[in-house]
Amino acid sequence: MQKKSTIILGIDPGTVIMGYGLIEVNGSKMKLLEMGVLKPGKIDDTYKKLQLIYNTVSGLVIKHKPDVFAIEAPFFGKNVQSMLKLGRAQGVAIAAAMRHGLDVTEYSPKKIKQSITGNGNANKEQVLQMLKRLLEFTDDPQYLDASDALAVAVCHHFQFNAILGATSSKKMKGWDDFIKNNPGRVK
Repeated sequence: MQKKSTIILGIDPGTVIMGYGLIEVNGSKMKLLEMGVLKPGKIDDTYKKLQLIYNTVSGLVIKHKPDVFAIEAPFFGKNVQSMLKLGRAQGVAIAAAMRHGLDVTEYSPKKIKQSITGNGNANKEQVLQMLKRLLEFTDDPQYLDASDALAVAVCHHFQFNAILGATSSKKMKGWDDFIKNNPGRVK
């Protein structure tokens, strides 16, 4: 019986711009399904913004039926009010995912960048360029929040596979062994 593909929804939370990205994974093959942004910043009422975030995440879950939900953890900034707003946005996105029965995994910005580029201090453009190679797309998103969310989804895929690989009884003996066992990952 062939293994079912997995759909991962990644979110870059925000009350001004929230990014989302969806990928489909089948074995070692990843495919971009959708990425975009929601701009709740145009709404003055804080609670209406949160409702829009909740409804958008719910709508993405209903439309794409993801198996997994991953979100970027808020980073610690100097502005306490900004941190509170970001935490609320993250909370309602998580609540929407959990409402639909999805498990939630959170990744730090540094972990996401490290996973995608190999450098935890990479800038957004470097992350985007690596995503374009990994997922074979050419168009730049209008907002980098969309590619940031896509990076969250890809990071989750890489982290999940790393955990599976660590628990696997098959041990690799260098790059030659890795290439032999993963022909689909070599370009």
